[in-house]
Amino acid sequence: MTAYDPDNIFAKILRGEIPSTRVYEDDETLAFMDIMPRADGHLLVIPKTPCRNLLDASPQQLTAVIGTAQKLAKAVVTAFDADGVTVQQFNEAAGGQEVFHLHFHILPRHDGVAVRAPGTMGDFELIAEHAEKIKAALA
Repeated sequence: MTAYDPDNIFAKILRGEIPSTRVYEDDETLAFMDIMPRADGHLLVIPKTPCRNLLDASPQQLTAVIGTAQKLAKAVVTAFDADGVTVQQFNEAAGGQEVFHLHFHILPRHDGVAVRAPGTMGDFELIAEHAEKIKAALA
């Protein structure tokens, strides 16, 4: 497996070198909005410490990230009156991973509504509005 790249986009977000719409943060994890949302409220949860993915993450990193993922999954269901939630996590290029820093996608889902195609940039004002709805649900 390839070594962790400290210049990946999520590492840069953690260091504040690239802007992000942050929704939740604790000592070990960060949750922020996906800029190419496949559903309204689509966000990402990452550990603050370096690891490429599930295959090299420590048990402590996984515990922290899955705890935050659950907290944010509940919040997006509330914030968007969703019928369910999709949680996605990809490992290595062959597994669909594009950013090589462990991350979980959290997507609120509604019956009969398909997720949008990947790779389309979202409306940043709308993403910010969605972030505020999630923050309110966390409060």
